[in-house]
Amino acid sequence: MTLEVLICTYGIDGIDRVAKMNLPEVDCVKYLVSWQIEKADNSIPPNLHRKDITICSTLSKGLSNNRNHALNKASGDICLIADDDLTYIASQLKSIIDTFESNPNVDIALFRHSGSDNKQFPEYEFDLNKEPKGYYITSFEIAFRRTSIPSSLMFDSRLGVGTAMPAGEEDLFIHQALKAGLNCRFFPITITHHEGLPTGVRPPTPGVLQAQGVIIAKKYNLTGILRLPLIAWRLSRKGKAKFFPAVHNLIKGYIYGKRYF
Repeated sequence: MTLEVLICTYGIDGIDRVAKMNLPEVDCVKYLVSWQIEKADNSIPPNLHRKDITICSTLSKGLSNNRNHALNKASGDICLIADDDLTYIASQLKSIIDTFESNPNVDIALFRHSGSDNKQFPEYEFDLNKEPKGYYITSFEIAFRRTSIPSSLMFDSRLGVGTAMPAGEEDLFIHQALKAGLNCRFFPITITHHEGLPTGVRPPTPGVLQAQGVIIAKKYNLTGILRLPLIAWRLSRKGKAKFFPAVHNLIKGYIYGKRYF
């Protein structure tokens, strides 16, 4: 069984960040770098010229389109979503393969990461249909069996970095996977290290709040609209956002989600 790490990056600075990841050489592990560029460019750092690293350039815009480009180019048995600012070690990558080999019925596995965001994770395995309170998904925690993913399951290009609503694409991806009947489980295994703050823990901008409204609209029916003021109240209580502007943007995203998603 092979693992393919799907690293998305953008521009010259991005490919330099990939080079600085010092990707470990591991048996049965390969790397696919989906590189968004504005024009043809051959400025690939020397240490990325390896047999286990493939670089595929694309002129697309937005992180979700970049992720989809990587999905279309992938060939590994197991694929891991990745960014250009992560640190991997061989034992962590092998643990992903071991997890799928030990759980042949799992289509998508969610893992955990270490890092400066100090994200808290449950200490137990669970079905994503029954996720515990307070749990949220970060994109580079997602791995999946490539052949289990239907061609219709992609990252929505209206969400994610590079769009007006720069968040929520991973939540919608998992939600759609569950609706499609895929077996999605969380495993309390650390697979990577990340410095900095993922979108999920950054101050909520209007666009991030609108994306959250879209996700609420997709995940919940009648109770969805009732969750919006509660979310705004919690944000205001923590000093992350003012209540009424937060409610406004959450409702705006909720209406957009109901109408167009």
